[in-house]
Amino acid sequence: MKKSIFSLVIALVFANAQATEPIKGDKKDIKVSESTVVWKGHKVTGSHEGTINLKSGHLEMANGKLTGGSFTVDMASIACTDLEGEYKGKLEGHLKSDDFFGTANHPTASFTMKQVAATGADTYEITGDLTIKGKTHPISFVMTVNGNKAMAELKVDRTKYGIEYKSASIFSALGDKAIYDEFDLNVALQF
Repeated sequence: MKKSIFSLVIALVFANAQATEPIKGDKKDIKVSESTVVWKGHKVTGSHEGTINLKSGHLEMANGKLTGGSFTVDMASIACTDLEGEYKGKLEGHLKSDDFFGTANHPTASFTMKQVAATGADTYEITGDLTIKGKTHPISFVMTVNGNKAMAELKVDRTKYGIEYKSASIFSALGDKAIYDEFDLNVALQF
């Protein structure tokens, strides 16, 4: 009798462990050299834009559907594409400084998907943790996955990550020198 009760308990524990295992799918590595991340920052008097390189990343798929993923960005690769010469170099240097991304102390940023909900045949509502300058905050956006391509557009509030340089929401009386808190990211992934 004791042996059969023990066997039943072991079977139930094993069955429960199996039932709570997360869905495992195919891990699709991102082809970083074929993928792009374009940023755009806005200020009262205009905007600047450029690129930043992915260092690594992957998407997780199960039965052809997106289930998760994570990415690491090379912050030292930040480049400005709307300026040339001296002004381009000055802006890139300033973006790498502690006023903005502090790439000497924070060479990477990362994003990890926490929730993925299908909203259409190829579209997903993504919620995950974005880490910039050692600070992590949740962010949500829509991602489209079609074949071996994925695309997303998102807005990031830089002040959540301690990037407060010329923020009108932090400092008053900046006038036309203010830089808006949110910047845009346009992401196109190949996998």
